Amino acid sequence: MKAVIPAAGFGTRFLPATKAQPKEMLPVFDKPTIQYVIEEAVSSGIDDILIVTGKNKRSIEDHFDKSFELEHILKTTGKDNPLKQVREITDLAEICYIRQKKQEGLGDAIYCARKHVGDEPFAVMLGDTITKGETPCTKQLIDIYNKYNASSIALEEVPLEKVERYGIIKGNEIEKDVYKIDKLVEKPSINDAPSNLAIMGRYVLTPDIFNKIKETKPGVGGEVQLTDALSKLDVIYGSIFEGKTYDIGNRLDWLKTSIEFALDNDESRDELLNYLKEII
Repeated sequence: MKAVIPAAGFGTRFLPATKAQPKEMLPVFDKPTIQYVIEEAVSSGIDDILIVTGKNKRSIEDHFDKSFELEHILKTTGKDNPLKQVREITDLAEICYIRQKKQEGLGDAIYCARKHVGDEPFAVMLGDTITKGETPCTKQLIDIYNKYNASSIALEEVPLEKVERYGIIKGNEIEKDVYKIDKLVEKPSINDAPSNLAIMGRYVLTPDIFNKIKETKPGVGGEVQLTDALSKLDVIYGSIFEGKTYDIGNRLDWLKTSIEFALDNDESRDELLNYLKEII
């Protein structure tokens, strides 16, 4: 299976930090955000990845490319552990790139991948969402796809006051935490939301989604919304992710995620806890 990672947005909510660098390259503790996403893909059994980029995204390609000069310096100075880490990044997966020439929405970004994907099912993994669980989120969706032979998307329960930030589904629970979806609404108001089950940035889709995207007119924000195209599929399932999702689409959530990941690290936990207690 292949994975498509949309990473073409401007990241306006992170300005000025994202004026010259992609939001997907902002570090969460000690790694760029997009590296966590690619590591999840690899852990899910995927090693063929297409990243859909835009302008000012060259640093993503550089990060996953081989750096001969850096490796030489690390090797000659005896910095074996950093050298190992740098080489592991390069060897993670086979990564290709295509540019979304015009910002026309998530649906359009996925449509850019149609020739690379071909007639196979594929995963879509948003580059500004990190997941953490015993079984990778994308692997859980692959299992749902294999069981029902239909597209599957990750869901999470969100507070009602936050439904307007997400695509929201209406469906029937057919087994524990698995829903056959009847309706999808992009960023509804609280009064119009059919539930509090939100789409959380991970999908396994059948290739007929490309025809559905082509048929979809611009929606919320004047963009081609993937949620609107998904609603045209004959059958689609949603699964509540058994784990935790980190949506780092804004500065505060990004900061919280970075702190939480640092607290999970043995080397930084105690010193960071002491610092937090001191400033609080």
